[in-house]
Amino acid sequence: MAKKATAAGDKPKAKKAKSGKSPKAEAASKGAKKAKKAKSSKSTNAADVVFKLAEHPIVAELIAIGATAAVAAIAKGAADKSGKSNSRAVKDAGKAAAAAIGARLVDEFKAVKKSAEESAAKKA
Repeated sequence: MAKKATAAGDKPKAKKAKSGKSPKAEAASKGAKKAKKAKSSKSTNAADVVFKLAEHPIVAELIAIGATAAVAAIAKGAADKSGKSNSRAVKDAGKAAAAAIGARLVDEFKAVKKSAEESAAKKA
């Protein structure tokens, strides 16, 4: 049955047949799919970069230096306290590892800077 017209003269509107999604929703879902695909490839690229960085020789050397300094600090702390709580030794080990890694990085950057300055001087 048809509805009555209102006093203002509005006519009843015909209902639109809806497909599954509106055009805006379809466009949004396509955009979401593209964004999801781009995000997954970006995270894959980030993971690849991290893995390549971890394989670099200087990173392996820094880890070895830090581990050696940490073990030495723990051993020293354990020898000094002779069986007492070694939470302070672990804290000192972290500080020693960070200091050793920092010193090695500073040396590496200085060497790179010196090399760059020498090559720039040769070109000039």
